[in-house]
Amino acid sequence: MNAPLEPSGLLAPSPAVLTGIRIGCARVSTGGQELDRRIGALNAAGCRRIFSDRKSGKNDPRPGLEACHAFPAPGDTFVVPSLDRYGRSLQDLVNMVAELRERGIGFQSLHEALGTTTPGGRLIFHVFAALAECIRELVVARTEEGPAAARARGTAGGRPTAVDEDLIRAARDMLPDPADSVTTVAAILGVSVGTLYNHLPDLRELRNSRAPRQSEGSE
Repeated sequence: MNAPLEPSGLLAPSPAVLTGIRIGCARVSTGGQELDRRIGALNAAGCRRIFSDRKSGKNDPRPGLEACHAFPAPGDTFVVPSLDRYGRSLQDLVNMVAELRERGIGFQSLHEALGTTTPGGRLIFHVFAALAECIRELVVARTEEGPAAARARGTAGGRPTAVDEDLIRAARDMLPDPADSVTTVAAILGVSVGTLYNHLPDLRELRNSRAPRQSEGSE
């Protein structure tokens, strides 16, 4: 897909002239009644053509959705039953809607009654874009804090040659914290996720406990 528009671009009226043609995309995790219900909603919304696509995992390719995106012409409106069945994340949602707008295609989500063909809808997507950028900056900042945190614990940068007791102790301290994913803990400590699972047989129990870290001086 093309590069996303700048957040301010989401406020500009687009498409300037609507064709009245609505193209639907029903994405589901399972088939049967769920798909029938979503297709029914898209039919009721006046969609002339409806694509169905199985919702994929976070990192899986999405040929069905890409085919849906390729079909509408400028002036058409791309319609989805709900936002949660469209984008994998807020940033993903913003990028895909921006890509449609670059091609002069409108967007509407039925469940949220939200789209880019009205001034109010464009304003909300402008807020979405700003929030997505804020989240991206926080993730970058947190990633950059990793090496500093490792140095503060006396853990040298890079992958250690051996897993020692200090590293295991640090991992046990960090894993229950809901703010740290297993991937983040592994990156901070300079080991692979597989290494953590191999040396911490109770890793899943540690994650499930999700106990917040006690502040210094607390009981």
